[in-house]
Amino acid sequence: MQRISKKDALDLLLLSDLIELGQRADEIRKLLHPENIVTFIVDRNINYTNVCINKCAFCAFYRDIDSPDAYLLSKDEIFQKIQETIQLGGTQILLQGGLHPTLEIDYYTDLLRSIKRLFRVNIHGFSPPEIYYISKKHKLSIKKTLELLIDAGLDSIPGGGAEILSDRIRKIISPNKITASEWLEVMEEAHNLGIKTTATMMFGSLEEPEDIIEHLEAIRNLQDKTNGFTAFIPWSFQPGNTKLSSYLDKRSNHSSMSHLNSLKKSFFSHESAVDYLRILSFSRIYLDNIKNIQASWVTQGIKLAQIALRFGANDFGSTMLEENVVKATGVSYRVSKDDIINAIKDSGFLPAQRDTQYNILRFF
Repeated sequence: MQRISKKDALDLLLLSDLIELGQRADEIRKLLHPENIVTFIVDRNINYTNVCINKCAFCAFYRDIDSPDAYLLSKDEIFQKIQETIQLGGTQILLQGGLHPTLEIDYYTDLLRSIKRLFRVNIHGFSPPEIYYISKKHKLSIKKTLELLIDAGLDSIPGGGAEILSDRIRKIISPNKITASEWLEVMEEAHNLGIKTTATMMFGSLEEPEDIIEHLEAIRNLQDKTNGFTAFIPWSFQPGNTKLSSYLDKRSNHSSMSHLNSLKKSFFSHESAVDYLRILSFSRIYLDNIKNIQASWVTQGIKLAQIALRFGANDFGSTMLEENVVKATGVSYRVSKDDIINAIKDSGFLPAQRDTQYNILRFF
């Protein structure tokens, strides 16, 4: 399988017929997953706090610490959510929150140890912005911070906070958040310590196609170096209730390459199913060293996620017994475990429940 160069990538992304792009991605999926299995995981997103100092323009979830609807979950509330997840066959919790200004590292390590004492569950937690913030607040290296969290019970790290790994765009949509290189630094240190992570990409805000390629190139380069990413999850920006939504109409004036303006204008419509499938397929082709590509029913709905299985995706993501961040934008798709199993079967695949490391637990 010949690697796509950055030079050829822009034409492939912009000029390829969608169906041909999808067929190419599907062929790669078949090569990597010839057994015709589509996996999913049973887990729950637990957002322990919505307080965040970053105040990203694309986020509808965060609150200031003095906001009337700001919260910090108690241990008992978190334990109850975990117990419910395990009773429903869950094997993982996704533990993430905002950058809370008053929480110390002891809060995180104590919470991890408390969970591990009570439950047998994989803790997929604390995205790179959280880890970087903890390290700087306590004047610790990234490596030392990770070692403390791992020792307390952290098992793997989600790919949140990546958005677009282009500092030109990050300065606009998330000027207070870590830089692209800092995000990559956290992930590299985690991989070097034997911790597996996922990688994500949020597209459809203010980025150009070149920024998408820059993002994928950064992920691919780090994967070449560490082989630490288990999966890649592209998802589309949801503008509802965000500060960034007012900027979207200015998208056509944001290009720096005038000879590609017309192509770029027709390429993005922010919530288009066509855009989603194009980006998904392109990601499958470009990321030739990441085995698993996840469909995003959370932002696209279950029907489009089914179609994504023929455009390069081999994983249906999570049952996500609870989801709060996307929901805050006004988008709230809900599916059950049976819905996922039936959707996979109806698409012509064999459904399989997996764990965090993509080990098969059972077939349906």
